[in-house]
Amino acid sequence: MANAGPHPEKSFRALQGLAIGLSAFWAVLATAHVCPLRAQDWTARRQEMVAAIRADVIATRNYIGKGLLRPDVLAVLEQIPRHAFVPEDVRPAAYENRPLPIGFGQTISQPYIVALMTDLLEPAATDRVLEVGTGSGYQAAVLAELVARVYSIEIIPELARRAKERFGRLGYTKIETREGDGYFGWYDAAPFDGIVVTAAADHVPPPLVRQLKAGGRMVIPVGQRFSVQQLLLITKAQNGDLKTRQILPVRFVPLTGVH
Repeated sequence: MANAGPHPEKSFRALQGLAIGLSAFWAVLATAHVCPLRAQDWTARRQEMVAAIRADVIATRNYIGKGLLRPDVLAVLEQIPRHAFVPEDVRPAAYENRPLPIGFGQTISQPYIVALMTDLLEPAATDRVLEVGTGSGYQAAVLAELVARVYSIEIIPELARRAKERFGRLGYTKIETREGDGYFGWYDAAPFDGIVVTAAADHVPPPLVRQLKAGGRMVIPVGQRFSVQQLLLITKAQNGDLKTRQILPVRFVPLTGVH
């Protein structure tokens, strides 16, 4: 099918040389200490970041099926202080269009990937969305500006604690957090209009499928650990049937847990 995207090997070769990052766990070079930036400097850097996202969308339009993302999604990314969601030692690189380490072998996803995954969910103001893999909380913060409620699960206790504190400090009141294994979802809060998974599973978790509302959408990377995976868009029809579309090859940290 044309919408399923090209063959993974061809896709991967075609994407080489493009500055898209593909939400990988790339190593980040040590960043020298610099003086704190002023608010207007951060604003300018966010604008540059969004410009880089727009360029990546155009560069990958044959894979994602569009040359533009939703204006409201890009507007949110231009406003949210990504530097507040990364460790201090990599803060000067906060608005570069690449993933950054946040500790515990985890990363904050590349801004292009955050924008794309958010766009694919087609968020609406009344939606309730589940996020699997809170990490630093940046993806949840983006979603919270676009939907009614975000439920975010993190399996690493320290990351879960830090994210919860960060949400409180920054005033994100529409995000509920939980420490736990996201593979099993958040049964008490289901069903969800949208589900976004920010770590790669080797299959689509059945509990998440069950917790997705009819008419809902799930965005999830699926494939082998530490290898090239496929970012999938899964839509659930009113009768419960699933439709799966491959978007493009990505590389995420693995989804961990007892499953």
